[in-house]
Amino acid sequence: MFIYVSLILEDMNDKKIPLKFRLYSMVYPMRIFFKSLTNKVMGGEKMGNFNLEGKKAIVFGIANDQSIAWHIAKKLNDSGVQIAVAYQERAEQLVKPLLSMLKNPFAMKCDVVDDVLLTEFFGKVEKEFGKVDFLVHSIAFAKKEHLQGKFYDIDRRGYQVAQEVSSYSLAELTRRVMPIMNENGSIIAMTYYGAEKVAPNYNVMGVAKAALEASVRYIANDVGEKGIRVNAISAGPVKTLAASGISGFEQMLEHAREKAPLKRNIDADDVANLTLFLCSDMSKNITGQVVYVDAGYSVMGI
Repeated sequence: MFIYVSLILEDMNDKKIPLKFRLYSMVYPMRIFFKSLTNKVMGGEKMGNFNLEGKKAIVFGIANDQSIAWHIAKKLNDSGVQIAVAYQERAEQLVKPLLSMLKNPFAMKCDVVDDVLLTEFFGKVEKEFGKVDFLVHSIAFAKKEHLQGKFYDIDRRGYQVAQEVSSYSLAELTRRVMPIMNENGSIIAMTYYGAEKVAPNYNVMGVAKAALEASVRYIANDVGEKGIRVNAISAGPVKTLAASGISGFEQMLEHAREKAPLKRNIDADDVANLTLFLCSDMSKNITGQVVYVDAGYSVMGI
């Protein structure tokens, strides 16, 4: 160690190197030595960044075992996160069997357009969990007839419903979760490239997702002072029950596979893996972003 430092000093005497850098270079070998020593004592570098043991998450959007929200819930659960599931009454028979695959979950019927149910749900979550660390917003809705034909043919009520469920709900859920969310938490919403570019038949959902992505940026600014991050995942087309309601969805899958640089479609586990990253400390300085997992489709110009 002494010989190495001496060689550095001798070499620097022959060159015009800023004093700040010379001082740093003198201390550097000692810093590395102690870092190496500490690493050995502590048993080496740990892969604990994805170990979320003891964390708690609220997941909205599980409808069945194909749901992106379900794959996210299972991935977080397997990483040590306790899950609170909010599901719609109509999906109850499909959701309840899944709960046996989660460790000590809390589950309750809830609808983002029902203030009474929302109040009851978040009250029960606080009672059961105390504080939470993550919120997953994986919900969207538009009438089937508005996911085909001309966008401008949509009626006022159809537009309002799509916006309320698919976009405004993120602000609603954020407002309700903030009193029970730990600092340095993470809020994640699901979006799609149809928010940025026209996707045939996506129509009002594309407009709603564009509003959702803007909401992500504004909410990220609102809650950033508490260390809470807010991001959206823009996933390529994934085969889900909800996606089947989009006219021409199979053609969307085929087109995405043909045009994407990786020449393949993604699946729900790809979205779940990215969610895990955005919940972990490895993404601690990422917020207000739309992060793509689409086999590269969004980078193509044609």
